[in-house]
Amino acid sequence: MADNEWALITGASAGIGVELARLFAADGYSLVLVARRADRLQALADELSTAHGIRVEVLPMDLAEAGASHALHDAMAAKGIVLHTLVNNAGFGLRGPFHALSADRQSEMMQLNMVALTELSRLFLPGMIERRRGGILNLASMAAFQAGPYMAVYYATKAYVLSLSEALHEEAKPFGVKVSALCPGPVATEFAKVADLQGSKLFSSGADAKSVARAGYEGYRANVAIEIPGALNRIGSTLGKFAPRLLSRRVAGRLQKARGP
Repeated sequence: MADNEWALITGASAGIGVELARLFAADGYSLVLVARRADRLQALADELSTAHGIRVEVLPMDLAEAGASHALHDAMAAKGIVLHTLVNNAGFGLRGPFHALSADRQSEMMQLNMVALTELSRLFLPGMIERRRGGILNLASMAAFQAGPYMAVYYATKAYVLSLSEALHEEAKPFGVKVSALCPGPVATEFAKVADLQGSKLFSSGADAKSVARAGYEGYRANVAIEIPGALNRIGSTLGKFAPRLLSRRVAGRLQKARGP
């Protein structure tokens, strides 16, 4: 049990974020829920506080906006919240040729997927190290292991998240602080709709958010540096280490580009 420790979960209004919030709540964590959609956050907060008798703070904000990470940190400090676990779950993807996708939208994706994640980690990790407890769970992806034509920037952001997480895992371990990266394959969430992936072969089937969240939560608790849910994904990541990068990126490109069954 968490003994009333606080966990901050970004992107907590849907999908994996919701399921992670439920897992942390069931273990007794108090929660700070962050996302843009206040109504969804409040509904989840009501559900979890009633079911588990925990305290839940709702902070609606868009972490893709410059300065949002510091505003979030300041808001929590003003409430006297000492963070035990940071869950960097917020993020989105875009599908299409790099040259044709909106430059502003791609910059927004980099801001959310990489910059906000890095800023929040830097803001909260020093306190964890000083207290010698707590940790960070970052949402990476199977996309982190290869280049991804037609989702070039998204794949690159997730490669960054994985690399950063692995490095911080080693740096934080001597202080008793955990850092783990969750690397799921396709998951049945709103991500596919936002990324315009409904017609791609990549998302013709996907894992459920509940099982992916469970794998990530257990991996974090065990301080596993890289948690890959699903046997096929684990096999794929291993084979990917030996496959020529030319082959890996061409296969990824075909999966992103293809539409229909």
